[in-house]
Amino acid sequence: MDREDVSGSERGVADARVEALRVRLGNDLVLSGPATEHYCRDWHGDITTGAVAVVRPRSTAEVSAAVKAIGALGLSIVPQGGNTGLVLGATPDDPAGQVVISLERMTAIRRLDVDDFSAVVEAGIVLSEFKDRVEAAGLYFPLALGAQGSCRIGGNVSTNAGGINVLRYGMTRELVLGLEVVLPDGSVFDGLSTLRKDNRGIDLKQLFIGAEGTLGIVTAVSVKLMPPAEQVATALLGLNALSDAIALYRRARRDCCDLMSAFEFMPPVAFTLAREAMPDLAMPMPGDYPAYVLMEISGSGLVDIDDLMQRFLQGVMEDGLVLDGVVAVSRAQARNLWAFREGMNEGQAKRGPHLRTDVSVPLSKLADFVQQAEAAVMSALPDCLCVSYGHVGDGNVHLNVLPPAGLTREKTDQLIYQAKGLINGVLLGFCGSISAEHGIGRLKKSDFISGLPQTQAHLLNAIKRAIDPRIIMNPGCQLNFAKDS
Repeated sequence: MDREDVSGSERGVADARVEALRVRLGNDLVLSGPATEHYCRDWHGDITTGAVAVVRPRSTAEVSAAVKAIGALGLSIVPQGGNTGLVLGATPDDPAGQVVISLERMTAIRRLDVDDFSAVVEAGIVLSEFKDRVEAAGLYFPLALGAQGSCRIGGNVSTNAGGINVLRYGMTRELVLGLEVVLPDGSVFDGLSTLRKDNRGIDLKQLFIGAEGTLGIVTAVSVKLMPPAEQVATALLGLNALSDAIALYRRARRDCCDLMSAFEFMPPVAFTLAREAMPDLAMPMPGDYPAYVLMEISGSGLVDIDDLMQRFLQGVMEDGLVLDGVVAVSRAQARNLWAFREGMNEGQAKRGPHLRTDVSVPLSKLADFVQQAEAAVMSALPDCLCVSYGHVGDGNVHLNVLPPAGLTREKTDQLIYQAKGLINGVLLGFCGSISAEHGIGRLKKSDFISGLPQTQAHLLNAIKRAIDPRIIMNPGCQLNFAKDS
């Protein structure tokens, strides 16, 4: 999707609409022309589109006014947070008919209650900044993502983001107590409760979590906070096979219980990719093993986390489940271990366009799925590189496929399309999901629709029509919603 050329008449109409928005909302809120390019490019820079304008409100009232003004012009809205999504959910796809509403100016923490273990925060605050502010108050917000230095809370809610702590704390959905949402007609749903138990009928906030802005714009969120983990033990372990990671996880769940906060698997190529992105990374352990696990347990109070980790590792090494390993003895060493897990993503990006999958299968079938899916890809596309990694504890696999270097973009896209079909074909046999944590967006829409049962499609369309009858809220995302004639 490259930026489209428009005729003089079309440009005149767009200019008139921009001017109308400026009159209604003020010059400070409305961007147009080259100033919008940053908001019309996907996170990896693979896709560049366009928009009539970008509106950047500073309050819920201004979001409401913007929604009303945009709707009055017959335009559609693409809500956007940090624009770090991986499925084009916040990337406009109709440059002549869409306006991006960016929440980046709405960054206030409206309330932080240490006794209630909750906070009310505006949608545009960057995740890492919010986590730092919460930590300074002696509490902890457990959502942790590779993009946490750029992604924003509203986008995390709208995509139901996952991350590395799902094992212990759940997806974003489990951390949300309440929402404030501007609806497609500009009215405001005020559900910013911090109650843990509220059983008064249908929980309306759940409609907007994971909806990717198709039902409204999340402007503020009330979230659960936790006591901080005063002790953290991080270990990188070398294993003989990915199947051993499943057995190791089962053992860790039994021995470490709910103190285990992360359990990630990585292939040997992860270290090569990470060092391509970060050449100064020091290899954490000698040897080259068929599979690796990055494991973390954490806690506070009277529990001795370091002792628990040492006793657990002693047992699994004696039983042959773990061949070798290293335990971080400082926060700096722990950060170095995590740098390999996070840096491998940057290394893949440096190699150019590639297939990024985000699938889930039953935990017990994870190793079998990876083996069969990689075999299917390598049999048909032997020159491609498969990179499988992810979250063992929730069955989430990122099976990425990197085409060889030096190909034309057309040929690269062809290989990516072939690889996706091969992986989805294997996934079907495992009753898995094509989206474990990234959402549907525009990138996965066709695959989502093709596998959607009729009853589910009917319910989703009914909800959309009820809340957004004019089909103005992110219409190109998730499903193909057509405006009524």
